[in-house]
Amino acid sequence: MNIPEGLHYSKDHEWVRVEGDVAIVGITDFAQSELGDIVFVEVETVDEDLPSEEVFGTIEAVKTVSDLFMPVAGTVLEFNEGLEDNPALINEDPYGEGWVIKIRLDEGADLSGLLTAEAYAQEVG
Repeated sequence: MNIPEGLHYSKDHEWVRVEGDVAIVGITDFAQSELGDIVFVEVETVDEDLPSEEVFGTIEAVKTVSDLFMPVAGTVLEFNEGLEDNPALINEDPYGEGWVIKIRLDEGADLSGLLTAEAYAQEVG
C-alpha cells in the first residue's frame, strides 16, 4: 500500500497536499483499493465554501457509492475534469493524475486534525 510522506491524511481516507493557500485533495491508495474499479466521480460543490468533514462529492465504484468528505475547511476551486472521461485515474494514480478537487484553504485552516503518513498507516493497519 502506497502512503506517501509529506501529505496529510483524514480518517475518511482523503489525502491533502498543501501548496500555499491551495490544497489538492484526493482519496488514498487504501481507499481506492477497498472501493475497487471506480466508474464515476461527482462533485457539484465547485465555488462552495465548506467546513471540514462536509460532503463535497461522491465516488461510485462497481460495488458501492461513497461520499467524499472535506478534510479541511475551504472553498472548492476546481474539480479534476480528467476524471469525467477517465475516473479510473483514481485507481491508477491516486496521488497524482487521480486527484479529485483543489480548494482554497480558509484563513487559519486547521490541519492539526489530519494524520501524518505514519499515523495513517497505523490507522489502516
